[in-house]
Amino acid sequence: MKSSRVRILTECALMVALSAVLQIIPFFSLPAGGSITLASMAPIVLAALRHGPKWGLLTSFACSLLQMLLGGISSPPTETLGWFVLVVLLDYLLAFTCLGLAPLFARPFSSSKAVGPAVGSVAVCFIRFLCHYLSGIIIWGVYAPEGQPVWLYSLNYNGSYMLVETILTTVVVVLLYGPLMRIDKKRPAASGSGK
Repeated sequence: MKSSRVRILTECALMVALSAVLQIIPFFSLPAGGSITLASMAPIVLAALRHGPKWGLLTSFACSLLQMLLGGISSPPTETLGWFVLVVLLDYLLAFTCLGLAPLFARPFSSSKAVGPAVGSVAVCFIRFLCHYLSGIIIWGVYAPEGQPVWLYSLNYNGSYMLVETILTTVVVVLLYGPLMRIDKKRPAASGSGK
C-alpha cells in the first residue's frame, strides 16, 4: 500500500514537472498572458484520470503554484491587494486546480476508453476558460478596445488560445490514456511489504 502511494506521488510529481516544461515552450503567447503550448495541461489531466480526483486536485494545485512561480504573476491594471488576490485566484489557483476534476466528468462515460477522457478533458478546459473569461471581464477589461464590450473582448482574447489548448489537450489525453492504463494492467501487483 505504501509503495503504491509513493509510486502515484512520484508519477504525479513527474506530471507536474512535464507540464511545466511544456508550458515554457509555447507556440504562441499573447501580450497580457495566455499561450498555446505543447498540450501542457495534458499531463495534469492524465494524472487526474489515472488516479482520481483526490490525486488530481493535489497535482493540479501543485501545477497552479508552479505556474505562478515560473511564469510570474501578472500585475493587475489596478495594483491593489484585492485585485492581486483576484488575479491569483482566477488566473492561477482556480484555473489550473480545476484540471484535477477531470475524472468526475469522465466517470459517466467510463465504458468508453476514448469518450470518458475526452469529455473530462473538454469539461475541465472549459472550466479553466471560464476562470480566465471572468478574470478578463472583472480585471483585464480595462484593456478592451474602445467601443468593444468587455465580455466580447474577454471571449475573443481568452477563447483565442483556450480553444486551441483544449483541442491539443483532448487529443493528447485520448491518445495516451488507453496505453497508460494498459501499462498499469501489465504491472505486477505491489507487495504489502512496502519494498
